[in-house]
Amino acid sequence: MKVYRVGGAVRDELLGLTPHEHDYVVVGATPEAMLALGFQQVGKDFPVFLHPQSKEEYALARTERKSGRGYTGFSCYADPDVTLEEDLQRRDLTINAIAMADDGSLIDPYGGRRDIEERVLRHVSAAFTEDPLRVLRLARFAARFANFGFTIAPETGALMREMVASGELTTLTPERIWMETRKALATPNPARYFQVLQEFGALAALVQSPIPTAPLLSFRALTAKATQPLPSAHDDYEEALVTRYCLAYFDLQHDVTLTKSVHELWRVPNLCQKIADATVHVCQQFNHRHAALTATELLQILSALDSFRRPALWQQTLHCVQTVFAAYPEFHDMRQRKDFMVLSSALEQLQSITAADVIASGFVHQEISLELKRRRLQFLEQALATK
Repeated sequence: MKVYRVGGAVRDELLGLTPHEHDYVVVGATPEAMLALGFQQVGKDFPVFLHPQSKEEYALARTERKSGRGYTGFSCYADPDVTLEEDLQRRDLTINAIAMADDGSLIDPYGGRRDIEERVLRHVSAAFTEDPLRVLRLARFAARFANFGFTIAPETGALMREMVASGELTTLTPERIWMETRKALATPNPARYFQVLQEFGALAALVQSPIPTAPLLSFRALTAKATQPLPSAHDDYEEALVTRYCLAYFDLQHDVTLTKSVHELWRVPNLCQKIADATVHVCQQFNHRHAALTATELLQILSALDSFRRPALWQQTLHCVQTVFAAYPEFHDMRQRKDFMVLSSALEQLQSITAADVIASGFVHQEISLELKRRRLQFLEQALATK
């Protein structure tokens, strides 16, 4: 039985990065032998085990054979006679098909180290075309390593176009599309993910709308936001990912005509949908109106997002809107408009106008909501007149 470190950890070390997790492949072992050593089996479709102390993943060397359509249409063969080279051959890209022995020596039968040095993303074998999810994964790696200057090998790009033309991407579930997209949004250059998908025809297939493969979309707002690193605190990290999606969605609908709902096609979480749609709505309201928005229109914007009960949603929407206004030349003047400045700063004061105050003034039943709305409108009208 021999154990090798494989995949992302080896790749990252060769790039001078610190690996965040380590995966191992075990050659010459059986499930029974692994269990006898105290490993815990976790893989249902193929034998993957957790180390008894480190809890890192150890997978038995295996091969895969295409047995149906889509990314789930594979049968797995794991046996002690499967070689390391055979296991590495099933991997997607050469940079992910490198193994490291205990002594630090590399086993690199497919030229992954050379491609790392030359900054090339290249498929390992023609089997790349058998898994449509690999189109999204390659785009994600292009986004993750964009700052290293990686390019896509021409022959790999040709395979991606073939995969799109074959219709295999239609077998991807919305959940898997969102999972890969969410990971891509966390990369240093998330715009590159969407641009690679566009370049090879996959973006049009994934959003089921006509998008030319050139020129590449700019994704201005997303790119502007992605210059800021993601925060480490969990809640802040999640909020930043939501913001990145909302900006990507704005960029996309700004530059192309979407004939179907991306939110539904990708099963995007409700929070992302709400803030993305609100961002688009607010930007359109200001872009399509040269005259100032009225107090009634400002109150409608805030009420539509339930801002009085969920002020954090409005604050995140406002942050997205401000990013858009800064990123797009046609929106630059919007930040100085009186109605936008009122909208940006009014929520806290409006929240101080409460139903309890209205009730204390003697209003009852339907009168309460009407009077509450009247007082809030009065405040906005005064703010528009004086600010």
